[in-house]
Amino acid sequence: MDDLAYTGGAPADGATSPATSTRSGMTGAESLVRTLVASGVEVCFANPGTSEMHFVSALDRVDGMRAVLGLFEGVATGAADGYGRMTGRPAATLLHLGPGLGNGLANLHNARKARSPVVNVIGDHATYHQRFDVPLTSDVAAFARTVSHWVVSSRGPRSVAADAARAVQAARSEQGQVASLILPADTAWLPAERTAPPLPVPGPAPVSGTAIDQSAEALRSGHPAALLLRGEALRGAGLRAAGRIAAATGARLICDTFAPRIERGAGRVRVERLPYRPGQAVAFLLGIRSLILVGTQAPIAFFAYSGQPSEMVPPGCEPLVLAHPHEDGAAALEALADRVGARGPGPVIRHRPPELPPDRDLDPESVMRIVAHLLPEHAIVSDESLTAGFPYYPLLEAAAPHDHLNLSGGAIGGGIPLAIGAAIACPDRKVVNLQGDGSAMYTLQGLWTQARERLDVTTVIFANRSYKVLLEELQGVGAGEAGQKALSMLDLHDPTLDWVQLAQGMGVEAVRVSNTRTFAAAFGAAIAGRGPHLIEALV
Repeated sequence: MDDLAYTGGAPADGATSPATSTRSGMTGAESLVRTLVASGVEVCFANPGTSEMHFVSALDRVDGMRAVLGLFEGVATGAADGYGRMTGRPAATLLHLGPGLGNGLANLHNARKARSPVVNVIGDHATYHQRFDVPLTSDVAAFARTVSHWVVSSRGPRSVAADAARAVQAARSEQGQVASLILPADTAWLPAERTAPPLPVPGPAPVSGTAIDQSAEALRSGHPAALLLRGEALRGAGLRAAGRIAAATGARLICDTFAPRIERGAGRVRVERLPYRPGQAVAFLLGIRSLILVGTQAPIAFFAYSGQPSEMVPPGCEPLVLAHPHEDGAAALEALADRVGARGPGPVIRHRPPELPPDRDLDPESVMRIVAHLLPEHAIVSDESLTAGFPYYPLLEAAAPHDHLNLSGGAIGGGIPLAIGAAIACPDRKVVNLQGDGSAMYTLQGLWTQARERLDVTTVIFANRSYKVLLEELQGVGAGEAGQKALSMLDLHDPTLDWVQLAQGMGVEAVRVSNTRTFAAAFGAAIAGRGPHLIEALV
């Protein structure tokens, strides 16, 4: 039997029946799992269905793959994003047909914007069954193409392993991509010949000497300059090189508003955050003559607003690309530092967390002050606090050293799953999820996964009982005065969400607090302990 997709009825010779014994002793599904493990994929975030049962069965026969169940596909895809951001390696997801993939699309969109490496394994009906248009039949590839850089449907069991190796290679290319492998049920259950060896992964492309020369010339011109950073430029050697450049030339260091991951806190280089609103961003950049781009594009507004610019580069400012996203931005910064004579270490932030606030009712600022004061060293912050936490982002600047993960694609519902992926990627580090209450409802099933996997995640719910960000947007887009119906679309009262009961129902220890004293005590206890905790902060 060849590897071409069937176009007629059921294949002859009983080949529609699941294989129980083959020359290699493997089904297509087992060859897939073994190839993923051999290629460095160690975790699978799964929400499987009937078509994926042979993959599920293969997990028992293959060592080296941790299987993590999510009760909603958006939990699985968001967790894979968090895992990829923290390790630089892809996790797999296991999703059920087109509708299951559809449920996970929002967080795959976030992963794509974050350039996280992800390998999706998406089940489909058996090749010969697809022509019958049964209830779950869909164009799986069309769903996948909306969020994937690479999409392949295996055409037979003999190609499954090779396709898996190619999927991992694609996910690890270009500084991180989303690769989607569609697995028809019969390609999973039929005999496979062998596993496939890992494929070489190309590193990031080198930056041209011309780009380094042009950037050095801009920095030496005497005119105000800034570096806009993203990706590898915001951590490790890249960030340290940027700090040396800033110290030697006076250039400002700026990051995208929602950079996927940035090293912050004591001992790290200070980086300013680009404001969200177009008018504020233009004013923030005013006076800069050269805006040197490292792993990112020139600033563009998140949305179009009537009477405001989409392009947020102010008059007189000229963007200049040092490194495109697929290029080695960290190496480019080190070369640029050498070119401008920035050889000594740049200044770093001292550990000066804000003082604890006095005993009073909670508000978003006091929550962030307490978090910054008590944050442990090398924590990972998954930030989907939105309007509650955004204005107080600077309070974490002088906290203990930590990694900060943002909602890079703007699709809400990413905070809880990102925390899951980060906790599995870095089990020795505390994860703190700063979470808006409305967006938490999109993927609250992730709390169950945290409990089942006993993950060391502390979730802080900013319970303002509204979609406050949309109240601001209603005004920002000039939609007119909000009436009773409009306001009811943005309000989370009647009934009021009870996050303590929601969390406890999923096995997560939870408490509700309304003043600074009780929040500091609850957050401190969660940080000192292990395992998942949730704090509902009434703000």
